[in-house]
Amino acid sequence: MLKGIPAILSPELLKVLAEMGHGDEIVLADGNFPAESMGKNALVIRADGHSVPEILDAVLQLMPLDNYVDQPAALMEAGGTGVPPIWEDYRALLQKHGEDPQAVEMMERFAFYERAKKAYAIVATGETAIYANILLKKGVIA
Repeated sequence: MLKGIPAILSPELLKVLAEMGHGDEIVLADGNFPAESMGKNALVIRADGHSVPEILDAVLQLMPLDNYVDQPAALMEAGGTGVPPIWEDYRALLQKHGEDPQAVEMMERFAFYERAKKAYAIVATGETAIYANILLKKGVIA
């Protein structure tokens, strides 16, 4: 155990967060996301049994988002199914951690998949909400 480190973050995920550099991206994926097929060129980290908001909250405690881009976070558009309630949780967590809750890009489903294929890592969670995937671009600590 380490002081000040959220216990929900596995040693593997901590290592990945430390390895990532400015501009690298990480996907926090829901349980329906094809993490293994999308992550053939990325590190895939299992976080089964945990929700995306839990992981997002912990990650944002340690990782700043990129302030050199207008939208350092991205969501997969829900495609006419309305606004998933979980997105409000994400915006609240972004705000809680000093990030702009409105600086979130909305991406068409297949565009999100293509971008996810280029991510440094994908965290496969047990999240059951649909369209609960979020992509984060790492920033710098000044």
